[in-house]
Amino acid sequence: MNAASSLRLFPVLLWAVGGAVILFLVAPIVAIVPLSFNAEPFFTYPMPGLSLRWYQEFFGSDVWQLALRNSIIVATSATILSTTLGTLAAIGLTRPECPARATITAVLISPMIVPVIVTAVGVYYAFAAVGLLNTLTGLILAHTAIGAPFVVITVTATLASFDHNLMRAAASLGATPVEAALRVMLPIIAPGVISGALFAFVTSFDEVVIALFIAGSEERTLPRQMWSGVRETLSPTIAAVATLLILVSTLFLATMQWLHRRAERQRVKLGE
Repeated sequence: MNAASSLRLFPVLLWAVGGAVILFLVAPIVAIVPLSFNAEPFFTYPMPGLSLRWYQEFFGSDVWQLALRNSIIVATSATILSTTLGTLAAIGLTRPECPARATITAVLISPMIVPVIVTAVGVYYAFAAVGLLNTLTGLILAHTAIGAPFVVITVTATLASFDHNLMRAAASLGATPVEAALRVMLPIIAPGVISGALFAFVTSFDEVVIALFIAGSEERTLPRQMWSGVRETLSPTIAAVATLLILVSTLFLATMQWLHRRAERQRVKLGE
């Protein structure tokens, strides 16, 4: 085989290997989706028939709906807090006069590095001392801590290409720092802020370890209810819930990709 043939074969081989790796990673996730439509209460292939009974059980069950409502409340509240705090932190870290930038950044993103079980144990003992165990408030604060690093990273990356001369121009026209940040900076870095918010929402919505430590029976989230269902009564309803979560995560991923492409187009226009 000559060199020209090898060069033509390399992209094909690269695509084949990449496709095999993707299939290996995605196959276990995709395999659960058909089981959510199984007519029988078993996780078996081939399925004897198709049914929507497990989706009906999910939407008709008070237990599952309570878990869904708690997850939405916690994830939404944690996203708002982590997006606000993370964006402000990223803006402060990108300023030239910020002292100990590396140390502060390391502290802020530490929840992404520390094993979640360590975080959960630490949060448990800290919240037990102030009476935040078995409360949605405690769960929201804990999820804010693990969601904020994603916002810090995405907003910091967006601010790396931000032209701070725009802020000086706004100040020269009479805008206050807050007005300049809201009307000049925020619209430009919005794709990074929204991407970070989506990451924070998904992180909170899918989190189960911290919820196992600090949430009570009335504060059960959807992942914790799924965990309890796997331990107590294994039912295809769990597969139906997992399918819905896969759908939500896929929609969020598509949104983040669209925001990324939009940010790239904005960066190109600003460069021109």
